[in-house]
Amino acid sequence: MFGVVGGRAALRPAAVRGTLATVVVAVLVAATLIATGTSSGATDAGRGGGPGAAARPVLSAVTAPDPAAADGARGEADVSYHGHVSLWNGHVGVWLATANHGPSPVSGATVRLRFSLAFDPGATLPPSCLRTGPSAVQCGTGPMRAAGNGVQLALDLATLGTPTEVGLDIDTVWNGGMTDHNPANNTHHVLAPATGDPYTF
Repeated sequence: MFGVVGGRAALRPAAVRGTLATVVVAVLVAATLIATGTSSGATDAGRGGGPGAAARPVLSAVTAPDPAAADGARGEADVSYHGHVSLWNGHVGVWLATANHGPSPVSGATVRLRFSLAFDPGATLPPSCLRTGPSAVQCGTGPMRAAGNGVQLALDLATLGTPTEVGLDIDTVWNGGMTDHNPANNTHHVLAPATGDPYTF
């Protein structure tokens, strides 16, 4: 009896030492995991973590919008302006025809006329036109069906003084939100000497 009890008493310190060693190892492992930034039970996804591996967020590539797809969504139209400008005795005359060569109809476009000189503030403009500066006018074309003609605009503007020539720049401010792959036929620059002759664009 005493031998057994003594044997148990002799084994008790060894068991304690084994428990302490296990605790020390566990503490060292935890410290190593904290230092490396790896959570317990987690594995590096790049090294083939198993079922217990921590899930990592996957970043998907951002795809740039396709310009062709955007153009298709907006629709396509080819707005054009043609006509002539004249200068005589302190007056500028502009005749402008609008058209849409398609393939889509246009709800409306805004054409801008910018002159190289100022004209009389009291000049009368067509109902669809608005003066936007001392030498600038914007006019609406109204709706234009595909492959159809729009409005025709006629302006007679008195200038300040009697200039010997006038320059005119024509372009589009708004085309109903359509894509126009041929802006050359709605962007013009014309120089008209004071001869009274029509200079076409």
